Amino acid sequence: MFKDVYNKTIKLAGHKKSKSILGFISFIESFIFPIPPDVLIIPMTIARKQEWLRIGLIATLGSLLGACLGYFIGYVFFNEIGLRIFEIYGVDDASFLKDKVSSEGGVIAWITLLAIAGFSPVPFKLLTITSGFIHFNLFYFVIICLITRGSRFFLIAFLIGNFGPTMKKIIKKKLLKFSLILSIILIGFAFFIYKFLNNFIN
Repeated sequence: MFKDVYNKTIKLAGHKKSKSILGFISFIESFIFPIPPDVLIIPMTIARKQEWLRIGLIATLGSLLGACLGYFIGYVFFNEIGLRIFEIYGVDDASFLKDKVSSEGGVIAWITLLAIAGFSPVPFKLLTITSGFIHFNLFYFVIICLITRGSRFFLIAFLIGNFGPTMKKIIKKKLLKFSLILSIILIGFAFFIYKFLNNFIN
């Protein structure tokens, strides 16, 4: 099923309203859709190299808005909607995660998970919904989502827009490895932001 959805999604890259479609897919991918915006970003940027910045921006803003909706679903409708989405991805119970952020170490762990999920193939939608469910700090949530999703989409659009189809092959083969390395960097950055804001507020 996912393969058919993937192929249909790629075809949308050539649609005359592909930018609107990209924004919509980036939006719904953050809380339910299984196919990441990358599959649209890559062919769209190959076709419109000079517009790589706009393409990255559309994907980032769409993803951030979708993440906020995922947060809202988890915060207000976790039992009614959130659990159903979790079941689609083979997760039966997420209630145990609430205890994971009851301490400072738990908060850091959750920021780490968000950073990894925002930039890597880990299902980002599960983290956005659960963040709302555990009442994770909304400000931290938005900042981490913006940094990680923006870094990912802008980087892909930049590489494809400036280096073309050759970079497409490299991204497909090395994206996971590169994502993990950058995630580690972003985790350190997220930790710094958390400490700085925590000290500033207190």
